[in-house]
Amino acid sequence: MRKHRQALKNARQEMHTFRVRSLVAACLVVLLTGALMARLVYLQVVQHDVYITRSENNRVRVEPLPPTRGLIYDRNGELLAENRPTYNLTLVRERVDDIDATLALLIDLLDLPDAEIDAFRERSRQRQRPFQPALLMSDLSEEQIAKLAVNRYRLPGVEVEAQLLRYYPDAKIMSHALGFVGRINAEELNQLDPGNYAGTHFVGKTGVERYYEDELHGQAGLRKVETNARGRVLRELGRTDPVPGKNLTLTIDKDLQSLAVDLMDGRRGSIVAIAPKTGEILAMVSTPGFDSNQFVTGIDVASYRALQNDIDLPLFNRAARGHYPAGSTVKPFMALSGLVEGEITPSDTIYDPGYYQLPNDSRRYRNWLRWGHGKVDMERAITVSNNTYFYSLAHELGIDAISKHMHQFGFGERVTQDVYGESTGLMPSREWKRERFNQPWYPGETLSVGIGQGYLQVTPLQLATATAVLANRGHWVKPRLAKNIGDEEVPVDLPDTKQDITIENNEWWDDIYAGMENVLSGREGTARRAGKGLEYRMGGKSGTAQVFSLGQDEKYNADELAERLRDHALFIAFAPVDDPQIAISVIVENAGGGSSHASYLARDMADAWILGRDDKETDDDSEGDGA
Repeated sequence: MRKHRQALKNARQEMHTFRVRSLVAACLVVLLTGALMARLVYLQVVQHDVYITRSENNRVRVEPLPPTRGLIYDRNGELLAENRPTYNLTLVRERVDDIDATLALLIDLLDLPDAEIDAFRERSRQRQRPFQPALLMSDLSEEQIAKLAVNRYRLPGVEVEAQLLRYYPDAKIMSHALGFVGRINAEELNQLDPGNYAGTHFVGKTGVERYYEDELHGQAGLRKVETNARGRVLRELGRTDPVPGKNLTLTIDKDLQSLAVDLMDGRRGSIVAIAPKTGEILAMVSTPGFDSNQFVTGIDVASYRALQNDIDLPLFNRAARGHYPAGSTVKPFMALSGLVEGEITPSDTIYDPGYYQLPNDSRRYRNWLRWGHGKVDMERAITVSNNTYFYSLAHELGIDAISKHMHQFGFGERVTQDVYGESTGLMPSREWKRERFNQPWYPGETLSVGIGQGYLQVTPLQLATATAVLANRGHWVKPRLAKNIGDEEVPVDLPDTKQDITIENNEWWDDIYAGMENVLSGREGTARRAGKGLEYRMGGKSGTAQVFSLGQDEKYNADELAERLRDHALFIAFAPVDDPQIAISVIVENAGGGSSHASYLARDMADAWILGRDDKETDDDSEGDGA
C-alpha cells in the first residue's frame, strides 16, 4: 500500500517542475515587459515628432483662403465680368478612406448623366497634393445641396463650400475679347504656383482673362482652425487674409462693341476699331460668338461638340487669328512705299487698258474694270481701286521692298500689347518662299501681293493697326486692351513699340489721304454711296479678297457660286481725316465687294463714335469695286 502511494506522488519532481515553470513564466514576463518598454521608448522618444504632428493635425487644420478675382469693366465703368456667389463640391483625398465608394455615392446622389461621370472621376484625382481640395462640381443646385447635407455623415472629406463664381453679363458680344475662366486642369496645375493657387479652382483660359491672370487672381491666404474628432470647426487660431485680384478697366466701349455685333447681323467676320492717338482698342468683334459662361462651370460634352463641329467656327477668334487676303486695302500702303522708294510721284500717270502685262510675258493681269480706267495717277488709282496701276508699281518695287515697307506698318507681325493668341499673319518675301517651299520667287507673285492677293495674309487686328498708323502719319502707338490695372493707368508709350515711319516729304501723307477721302466722297469713289451725307472728313479703302483664283479669261459671277466660295468684303477707314479719333477694319466673309457691304459697317461705326449715333445704313443700292 505504501509503495503504491509513493508511485503516485513524487514531491521532489513536482517541486522541480514548478521551479522550471516559474522561471519560464518569469522570463516571459520580463521579455514582454521589455518589449513593451521598448515600444513605449520608440513611440514616445524616437517617433515623438511624427506623432505630436499627427496629434496636432487631429486638432488643428490649415485651410487655404482663395482670393477674390478682380472685376473687369469697360472704359465707361460698365461691368463686363463679375463674381457671383455659388456653392461648389470639393473633395480632400487625404480624409477619404474609400475614394471609389465615395465617388459612387456622390454620382448616385447628384444623379449625374453618363457622359459626365468619367470627367467627374478624373477631377477627383486632379490635385497632386492629397490634402488640397479638388473641385468636383460647381454651381450646385439647392436640391443637390440638400441631398449632400442629409448624407454628410457618409461622405468624410467631401465639403460643400460657398465661393464666388465668374459670370459674364454680356457673354456673347464679349466672348473673344474677354475670354473666360475654367477649371484648372492637370497641365496648368504643374505650371501654377501651388501655394498661391491653393483653394483656387479656376484660372483664365483665353482672352483678357488669360493674359492678365496674375493681376486678376490676387494672392491666396490661409487660416488655422481647431476642429473636433468629426472635423467640425470649433474656433479659428490664426489667419492670413488673401489679397484680392486687381480690377481691370478695358479700353473697349461696350456700346460700340454691341453695335459692331449688331452690324455683323450673324454673318461671319470681324470688326476692329482703334483710337489712333492712344492705341486703345475700342471694339474687337469676331462673329459668330458663343456663351462664355458655359465654360466657367464646365461645358457639357454635347454642347462642346456642337461648338467644335459648327461650320461657322464660333470658338475661333477671327479678329486676332483669322488670316485673310488683304485685297485692295493694301493699295494706300503700296502707294506710300512707291513714293518712299522713288518709283512714283503723286503726279505720275499710266494708261490702263484693263490689264497689265509683264515684259516678255503674254499673260494678262486684269483690272477689276475689264475695259480699264484710262489715264490714272496715284490719287485716282486709290479712289477707283485700279489694279493695273498697282500691278505696275509692284513690279517696279519688287517683293523684297514691298515686304520691308509693309512690315513697317505691322503686316506679318504681332502688333498688339495684350491680345492673347494674336497671330502674325503672313507677309511673304523671297527668303520666306525659299525656306517654306524651296522655290524661287516669281514676278507674277509680286503682282498678286501688290493688290493684296497671293501669299499675303492679314488679320483684322493688323489691318486696323496699320490704318491707325497711317492716320497718325506714321506715328506708332501700340494697340492695347487694358486701360487701367487696379489704380494704375496703362501708359500710351509701351515697351517694344515699333519705330515711327518717317518719310522725306510729309505732303505725301496728304496725297494718300486725298485718294482715300475720294473713295467715300469722290465722284468715282468705290464707296461713295456709303459716304453719302458724311458730316466729317473720312478716309477709307475698300477691298475684295478672292477665296479662290480665276482663270485668265474667266469672269467672276457670285450668283453662280456657293455662298462660302464668294469673295470676302473688306474695308478700312479712319476719321476725321484732320483729327483722327477712330481707325476701323471690317471683314465680312463671303459677302462680295467691300464697297457694297463692309463700307457701310465702317461708316456706322465711325458715326457712332464721332457723332454718338448708331443709325444703321442699308446697302441696297450699293456699287461694288470688285477689287
